[in-house]
Amino acid sequence: MTAHGEESMAPQELLTVPQVMNRLQLGRSAVYDLLRTRQLASITLGRARRIPTHALTDFIRTRLDQEAAA
Repeated sequence: MTAHGEESMAPQELLTVPQVMNRLQLGRSAVYDLLRTRQLASITLGRARRIPTHALTDFIRTRLDQEAAA
């Protein structure tokens, strides 16, 4: 185990934009709009954009909470 306990953390899956498009059933420009407006968190590795699975889950949960509050 490392000093920071990284080994106890589950590995984080990173999704591509097409994978997110498929999961949300949205087009490419809609997903990039969510990324641009920071509604959906992402990281950039070189020129590749990746979305952590927890960011997608958080986005969906937030949208569900917003719908329930409306």
